[in-house]
Amino acid sequence: QVHVDESGGGLAQPGGSLRLSCTSSGSIFKINTMGWYRQALGKEREVVAKMTSGGSTDYADSVRGRFTISSENAISGENAKNTVYLQMNSLRPEDTAVYYCLVETQQNYGVLIDYWGQGTQVTVSS
Repeated sequence: QVHVDESGGGLAQPGGSLRLSCTSSGSIFKINTMGWYRQALGKEREVVAKMTSGGSTDYADSVRGRFTISSENAISGENAKNTVYLQMNSLRPEDTAVYYCLVETQQNYGVLIDYWGQGTQVTVSS
């Protein structure tokens, strides 16, 4: 069984910062990517930032230069736990959303399975 646990959301003022954490654990054959999505009220879920097992990163245009995804170690199914962080700086009211962590995996026999966290609320307001 795979668990995805997020933490770090909360309230920030415009221009402020928050850091989110996402930890995956459990039986994973291979991790392809770990990343963050967000869903604002009344809008569709959108990708924010992703990191591959090779360490490559990608960002939505709306957050590039303000948000940084990182990991202390290379993410791998061989690790008992994998943690990625999302450092969010220069926050804007439009960053307000529920942020979800997604772990894209490849399990036995090449089966691709996505695991989502429960979401953490980020509110940017003065």
